[in-house]
Amino acid sequence: MRQLTLPFSELQIPVSQWKQQALAWATQHHEVVAYYEPNDIPYRHGAFQNQLGVCRKATTSSISSWQELELALNQKREAPLLGFLGYDLKNSLEKLSSGHPNHIGFPDLYFFRPEIWLRWEEDAVLIFSETEAPEAVAQAIQEMAFSGSFSKNSVKTTPRVSKEEYLQTVEYLRQCILEGEVYEVNYCQEFYTERTELEPLSLFWKLNSASPTPFAGFLKLQDRYLLCASPERFLKREENLLVTQPIKGTIRRGSTPAEDQKQRQALASSEKEQAENMMIVDLVRNDLNRVAQTGTVQVEELFGLYGFQFVWQMISTVTGRVLSQTSNVDILKAAFPMGSMTGAPKIRALQLIEQVEKTKRGLYSGAFGYFLPSGDFDFNVVIRSLQYNAATGYLSFEVGSAITYDSDPEQEYQECLLKAAAIRNVLENDLNAASRV
Repeated sequence: MRQLTLPFSELQIPVSQWKQQALAWATQHHEVVAYYEPNDIPYRHGAFQNQLGVCRKATTSSISSWQELELALNQKREAPLLGFLGYDLKNSLEKLSSGHPNHIGFPDLYFFRPEIWLRWEEDAVLIFSETEAPEAVAQAIQEMAFSGSFSKNSVKTTPRVSKEEYLQTVEYLRQCILEGEVYEVNYCQEFYTERTELEPLSLFWKLNSASPTPFAGFLKLQDRYLLCASPERFLKREENLLVTQPIKGTIRRGSTPAEDQKQRQALASSEKEQAENMMIVDLVRNDLNRVAQTGTVQVEELFGLYGFQFVWQMISTVTGRVLSQTSNVDILKAAFPMGSMTGAPKIRALQLIEQVEKTKRGLYSGAFGYFLPSGDFDFNVVIRSLQYNAATGYLSFEVGSAITYDSDPEQEYQECLLKAAAIRNVLENDLNAASRV
């Protein structure tokens, strides 16, 4: 293992540009790339650790099952494990199945031990390498060119379901709730386009610039890509502390300070949004209680209000403590998929989601994150994200909202459009302009 500490003062270009060149170098020369971007956003219990890992071949040190992951985590190592949990891992945890088409083609689970990885700290970037001199890596990044443009034409997406069908589905779910099957279901719809050629890396930076979030990330797995601008944490372990932070409750930002404050207050006082949030808080408390020490699960913050580029979000923080020997795989299995993206009770909500949605979610509403050598981990919820298959040109993103009996179908539809706005604006407007963080 070789390591280089490269102070920012020694870089010949701005740190933000060097970071972009590092990711460009990574995607050009490696089949597997995982990048985690916190955007310097202060967040309760911290945001993602800013790091980048690569492997030249996708089959090198790859992990594709719970069993392989458990084995890898039990081995002593100096490198992190980077990767994701796809939504359909639910089928390995409960008696569930999925029959919808999978247009992107991500596996349900994938982790890798990087051959080279970088970690950005306050005043330096650390370069670790098992395969070549870190000085050579730094030099290659320094010399890397990155243009910033990703498409000659705007990219138009099509909704998978019509507005009329969406409204009818919400009414059907309200009836299921009235009949006592569930209390809440997170119903999502897909926007997609086919045979699209674009440059994923530049698109990621443009999305990140338009909508900076504390749990953003970029993933390349051969010809499949995830471009993620997630504001939501799924689960973090820091020594014996577990932290989960479900988002439930959304309203647009105001165009003036006065209007913005009015919108914030409207969200804060919304009984409907509080009820939705509380249902999921109860669900994730139950999830953590499956692995946490008795009496340690608590709601640290209830109905917290957090402002992002386009929306105010209602976010609650639930914590618990585990014994040091508790398996990370057992912890993740207990809580996956995230309650905010499923509903309550979770199993029946998952069944209804499969019944009413039209395509496999893939990585959407799964989790992207990392395990550190210390045993700590951090995962986001994959929302506000694009999935892209470069081999077929299939580009997709999904948005959803929590359906309760009090839901108004038209308002739920408009909430979906609000969540989709940042991505659609990036895809459809000013695509030739270079983007910088």
